[in-house]
Amino acid sequence: MAGNANRRLGVAMDFSPCSIKALKWTVDNVVKEEDHLILVIIRPSEYYEHGEMQLWEATGSPLIPLADFSEPALMKKYGLKPEPEVIDIALTAVKQKNILVLMKIYWGDAREKICEAIEHIPLDSLTMGNRGLSTLRRAIMGSVSNYVVNNATCPVTVVKTADQQCNTPRKGK
Repeated sequence: MAGNANRRLGVAMDFSPCSIKALKWTVDNVVKEEDHLILVIIRPSEYYEHGEMQLWEATGSPLIPLADFSEPALMKKYGLKPEPEVIDIALTAVKQKNILVLMKIYWGDAREKICEAIEHIPLDSLTMGNRGLSTLRRAIMGSVSNYVVNNATCPVTVVKTADQQCNTPRKGK
């Protein structure tokens, strides 16, 4: 990463405990003053709606500022309900570290869309949690973090956890 001013640091976010842990880790260990912290959200294709969102199929949503994260009408438009803890972490980071926090939403396969986000935004680095899949489930389903680590064009940090709560996103997400 060349220089520190205005780095674009991504965090893959599905609002699960593992992705929240990755966000906390990034804020505590990587984020510096004037960085741009971008929460990269990947929604399954079935959450993709027709109309305006069709314009964003290839490039994802516009960058959404932190102030809009808690706007119910806007978040409903995207089919999201951000966890209050995520908003609290982001607001605290803005106040303490003087950074810009944004959200970008993509629809489709998480492995492919995270790698596309790295290119489209573009990101200087990405942090993501792991879901702690067993060897068998990882062989059948494939590991998102393993795919991203092997295919991303920027440095990727995987914040590991043994917490079994990470195996599924929180209810309603």
